[in-house]
Amino acid sequence: MSFFAVLFALLIEQFKPLPRGNVVHDSLTGWMRWTGRNFDAGRDRHAWVVWCITALVPALIAWGVYVAIAHFSLLLALFWNVAVLYLTLGFRQFSHYFTDIRDALDRSDEAEARRLLSEWRHLDASELPRTELLRHVIEHSLLAAHRHVFGVFFWFVLMSSFGFGPAGAVLYRMAEYASRYWAFKSRTIDAPVNDRLMALSQRLFNGLDFVPARLTAFGFAVVGNFEESVTCWRRDAGLWKHPNEGIILAAAAGAVGVQLGGSAAPGVTPDRSKTFEAGAQADAAFAEGSTTGLPPEPGHLRSIVGLVWRSVVLWMLLLALLSLANLVG
Repeated sequence: MSFFAVLFALLIEQFKPLPRGNVVHDSLTGWMRWTGRNFDAGRDRHAWVVWCITALVPALIAWGVYVAIAHFSLLLALFWNVAVLYLTLGFRQFSHYFTDIRDALDRSDEAEARRLLSEWRHLDASELPRTELLRHVIEHSLLAAHRHVFGVFFWFVLMSSFGFGPAGAVLYRMAEYASRYWAFKSRTIDAPVNDRLMALSQRLFNGLDFVPARLTAFGFAVVGNFEESVTCWRRDAGLWKHPNEGIILAAAAGAVGVQLGGSAAPGVTPDRSKTFEAGAQADAAFAEGSTTGLPPEPGHLRSIVGLVWRSVVLWMLLLALLSLANLVG
């Protein structure tokens, strides 16, 4: 059932993606705001209460609905899995930005590409040199693909195999969204946040993402340049502050032979790169602290798309083989 649920969800999402500013996203934001306002009193235990209500309660609800439906019809249970995966898994939840930025670069409209990147990632990209612009687009796209597709895929397959239905997909997406929401709110003017809650949400999501991040990196290595990918993984993953991100980005950089990492431009995600230097200038400084390979070019954007899709095919084939073995056994 897991294979068909993922397959149908991906197919439906390709033909009928969720629109920008959809009601699901607005509801999630409202849910995060409500739990923080009503259950966060600033202490350690309140951070745990808020996170459990935010992430665990929706996952338990998804599981409860699955159990209730499966009691009457396995076909209806499959439909429920597909519906939940449609809301939690898929490329089209972020790929419109990637596509629009790539189209702008193809038109040599770098100002529009910078504007779209700023809108997508809520960062100041107005002074990014071309190489840094491409690097950020590639890095954010790879991480988005992991968090919207591969991470959800792993937790759905794992927990559904134990009878939890789509609870794993919901848990992963809620944990990921919570880690971003509280971090973003902490940077917003006049929006104080419990530092313990922000740190807890990021720590718990990093724990949930530990295995999926390494499986994503392994998939990139298998479908790309395996030797270079593994070498970059082992040598360059430490260039990024967050280990899970570093493993994914280093493996992908080696798989397609592109430079990632390096010094970030002023105002651009200073918390992610260990090599961040305020006021870093132009492309000449890019190679410092970066992976080996060629400087990012527009052609690398297409290489990244191919890498991600080949990895999806790889994991879908493995899931199909496991499902077939389970039926035969």
